[in-house]
Amino acid sequence: MSDLPSQIEAAFTHFPVLTTNRLILRQIRESDAPAFFQTFSDPVVMQYYGHEPHQSLANSEDFVRRMQRNFEQRTSLRWGVTLKDADVAIGSCSFHRFGDGYHHVETGYDLNRAYWHQGIMTEAMTAVLNYGFNTLDLHRVEAMIDPANSNSKNLLLKLGFQYEGTLRQRYYFRGQFEDDAIYGLLKHEWLKS
Repeated sequence: MSDLPSQIEAAFTHFPVLTTNRLILRQIRESDAPAFFQTFSDPVVMQYYGHEPHQSLANSEDFVRRMQRNFEQRTSLRWGVTLKDADVAIGSCSFHRFGDGYHHVETGYDLNRAYWHQGIMTEAMTAVLNYGFNTLDLHRVEAMIDPANSNSKNLLLKLGFQYEGTLRQRYYFRGQFEDDAIYGLLKHEWLKS
C-alpha cells in the first residue's frame, strides 16, 4: 500500500493525458527524442535553461529516459506538448520537486522556437495548472526562472503567478554564479481567476 495521497497515487499509476482546444499533453515516449533534440539543440531556446544545448540525438534520448525514470520513481510528471492534428512533441510542461505531503510543486516548461508567441504555452500551462489545483489538490505551484528571461516572466504573470523574490547566485553555470527569480501561485488565487 502506497503512502502517497490517493490523487497523487492515481497520477503516477496512469499517466494523466490533458486536452485543450489545440493541444494534447501526453506522456513523453522514446520516439519523441528527435523532436526534443530539435528543441533542446537550439541555443536560443536553451539560453536561460541552465544547461548546455543538446549536442547529439543521444543527449535527447538520455533526457527522454530520465523523464520516464522520474515518472516510474514518482518524482515528476512531464507532459509532451503536441498539436491535436500532429502527434509530435513541440515542447513540454512539468511538475517536479514535489514538497513533503505533495502540497506544493515546482513547474517548468519549454517550447520549440517555431511555436513561440502563439499562445501555446499559455494554453498548455493552463491545463497543467487546472490539473494540479483541481485534481492533485496542490496548494502551491512555484517556478524558478532566470531573471533575464522576459518571455518566461510574462507567461508566469499572465497565468497569475506573483514574483516573490530573487535567490542571488543560486546556481553555477558557464563559469559564474547565476540568480534565480522565484514566482508562486496559490490554489485560491488560481481558482478565483
